[in-house]
This record gives sequence, C-alpha cells and structure tokens, in this order.
Amino acid sequence: MAVVEFIESQRTEFGVPHKICFRALGVSSSWFYKWRNRGPTARQERRAHLDEEIKRLFAASGGTYGSPRIAQDLRAEGWKLSENTVAKRMAELGLAGRGPKKPRPLTRQGKRPAAPDLVRRKFTAIAADVLWVGDVTMIRTDEGPLYLASVEDLFSRRLLGYAMSEHHDAALTVASLQMAVVTRGGDVDGVIFHSDRGSEYTAARYQAECRKHGVVQSMGRVGCALDNGAAESLNSTLKVEFVYRHRFRTRAEARLKIATWIADFYNVKRRHSANDGLPPVTFERHMIEKRQASTALLRAAVA
Repeated sequence: MAVVEFIESQRTEFGVPHKICFRALGVSSSWFYKWRNRGPTARQERRAHLDEEIKRLFAASGGTYGSPRIAQDLRAEGWKLSENTVAKRMAELGLAGRGPKKPRPLTRQGKRPAAPDLVRRKFTAIAADVLWVGDVTMIRTDEGPLYLASVEDLFSRRLLGYAMSEHHDAALTVASLQMAVVTRGGDVDGVIFHSDRGSEYTAARYQAECRKHGVVQSMGRVGCALDNGAAESLNSTLKVEFVYRHRFRTRAEARLKIATWIADFYNVKRRHSANDGLPPVTFERHMIEKRQASTALLRAAVA
C-alpha cells in the first residue's frame, strides 16, 4: 500500500505519469490498479479507529496526556494494546504532552518561628486526611498577577482547597485551608499540613487557623524546593497542563477558568500515576469501597 500511495503522490504532486513509475519500480499496471482499488483491511480500519480515539482523548485532556495516560484511557474503554503502541501512533500523529517550564521562586521567608519538618520528603499517606501539602504560586493575567494557594491531600492527590487573590498573604492561605476543611466535612483534627516557610504560612493568623481545626503544621527548609516537592509538582501540573495554554485578560477570567479546570477535570478526570491511573475522587471512592468490603468480610468471619 505504501508503494501505491507513492505512485499516486508522484502523479498528484509532480505530474509524473503512472507508466514511468511502473517501469522505475518494477511493478505491473494490473498489480497497481488491483491494490489501488482494494478497500482498507481490518488492520487498517482498526488503526484508523485507534488514531481517532487517540486524538479525541488527547484533545479531552487539553493536549497534556502522554502515551501512558492515553493508554490507560483506551484500556478503560475496552482496547487491548500496549503503551508502546500508543506512543508510536502518537508520534506518527505529532501528538505530545507539553514539557514543564522552570518555576520562578515566590517564597518570602517569614520572621516568626517555623514548624519542624515532619515529612522529610516522604510524600505519601496511608489514608485520607493524614498528610496535606500546600503552596502559593503566581499566575499572570493582563491585569497583573493573580496568586493561587492550594491544599492537596497526598493520599489521593485531590485538591481539597484553593483560593485566589491579587495579594499573596495569610488571608489567601487561610481561605484555602478553610475550603479544605469544609470539603472534608469539618473534622480534620490531627491532619499534618506541610508547606514551605513562606510568610503566608508562618503568620500568626494562619497558625491560629491551624490550631482552631487541630491541623499540625510542618515546614521544609529555607530555599529547598524539594522539601515541598509534592506541592511544587501540583503547581507545575496546573501551569503546564492549563495555565500556560491560555491567556487571561482579567483576574476574574483566570479565577473562573482555573476553578473550572480543578473541579471539572483535575479532581474528577485527570489520571494520576500515584493512584494507579485513577482520578483523585474515583481513587478515594474505590478505597472506601474496598475497606467497607474488607470490614464486612471480617465481621462475617468473626460471626
């Protein structure tokens, strides 16, 4: 079929008669017309269908998914294929996820005493509401900078709380924490919240809000982004997969679009490798169902 397509292209693009190509390539006219008039094979039809599905899923991710997540989506829809197959097709189609940009430091060290580092770069949690992380990042708009404060549960990578403002101060981080507390129903006593030593987190107002809800603060070292790597990773994902792909004319526009992306895509649709490829909300639901089933079996065994 590649030879047939080549012969066709020579005539279409360069005006080379078929007979000249037949002689040059050593093929007969009967062979050429037989293959040209032949319909697509089952394999070709499957590949064409696969390409359309890959393009659809890539577009649905905002052009951010690479072959691992596209392959997971396809398998969830019933396809039986390898990640390498998807990678090859994406390369042929010219589809590739966008690489991260180097982040710009935003942290301003607070003057108040910092909390000890209770995490020490162990960014995992055995259950929900055991370990949260947070950070503040800047988003550019035509009106000026907009600052986003976030709170993420490391058990499921769910973004529990977020707040946006033209100022990065304690009021911003307090608002994000309050949203996270409400998302979890108000009972978060004993949760460890890990952040950097920015003034937004060492402020008396923020520390008082943590004590109010029983949240235990933890902080990394000064000038070491890796000590808050999980929160930095969230910021990178947000910017690479969404913010850098849009131009926000106003802060209000940025607020609305970012909040929509978080609520409609990041928490409920975006696949996370830390969750065995499941979105955060789905992962939490599956874990609850597993634990309930295990509890029921244990009770049945005891009875």
